[in-house]
Amino acid sequence: MELSHTMRAVEITEPGGPDVLKPCTRPVPVPGHGQIVIRVAYAGVNRPDALQRAGSYAPPANASPLPGLEASGTVVEIGPGVTRYSIGDKVCALLPGGGYAEYVTTPEAHALPIPEGLSMREAACLPETCFTVWSNVAMRGGLKAGERFLVHGGSSGIGTTAIQIAKALGARVFTTAGSDEKCAACEALGAEKALNYRSGDFVAMMHDEGGAHLILDMVGGGYLPRNVKALATEGRLVQIAFLQGPRVELNFAEVMMRRLTITGSTLRPQSDLAKARIAAEVEAHVWPMIAAGKFRPVMDSEFPLEQAAAAHARMESSGHVGKIVLKVE
Repeated sequence: MELSHTMRAVEITEPGGPDVLKPCTRPVPVPGHGQIVIRVAYAGVNRPDALQRAGSYAPPANASPLPGLEASGTVVEIGPGVTRYSIGDKVCALLPGGGYAEYVTTPEAHALPIPEGLSMREAACLPETCFTVWSNVAMRGGLKAGERFLVHGGSSGIGTTAIQIAKALGARVFTTAGSDEKCAACEALGAEKALNYRSGDFVAMMHDEGGAHLILDMVGGGYLPRNVKALATEGRLVQIAFLQGPRVELNFAEVMMRRLTITGSTLRPQSDLAKARIAAEVEAHVWPMIAAGKFRPVMDSEFPLEQAAAAHARMESSGHVGKIVLKVE
């Protein structure tokens, strides 16, 4: 089909706060080998977008400099070598960047069909969080039914996703959040116990339960030694972000004596092949959870594309529960 040569988008004009996000006009991207062009309906807003905006999370080589790591929409153009998707297909996709725009390219192997029963708005919330949670909780962390699982930041997009997926896997789910209202929301999603970290101690909570078999953490900093103490013998800690910084003093004797595993990952720098493998796992395991009614993205708020700065301000206020999206179409 004939596409416009230019598109509406939001760019990062310089490193800084939300106000550096400004509407702009950019050329419509052209698909390379194995890539599709998606006309974006909704784009998800995520913490890595804010880190990129602040100048601390550069996009990979050859990725769009525009922010935006997930979107839903319609396939409007296909590059050479594309075999799964056709023009007109509805998809949601993990993106290397560029989601804050009317059109975006991504490898077809990173796109998945919209799960039946979900809207475009909801589907835009799936790729970044589902890829992150499944690859770290199931693939890397090896969570099993009956194990005790602790996720920090349970009311975030990652947290609400992790609670539901871990519950669907048969784990006992524990979490932390920043208010009693957020804790109630986490328990409504399936957490056995949600602790207000402003007034309680998650180490004591997990000790009372026998320790966590697996912890998913995005806080870092001072949480790292406390996570170690909260783990059961032979427990695993998976680190996916550092909201409080990556540097801390840690006594590794405890790690050795209790045979703990500390690991972690970031999603965006991984190879296209690695992301394709995660996509296949998500479609095989998470999409059936959605079909069975065991998991649904939790929606916080929606902003027009041109109000991306307000969406970032909302996210960084930490007042949200679940996902924030930009309406593009």
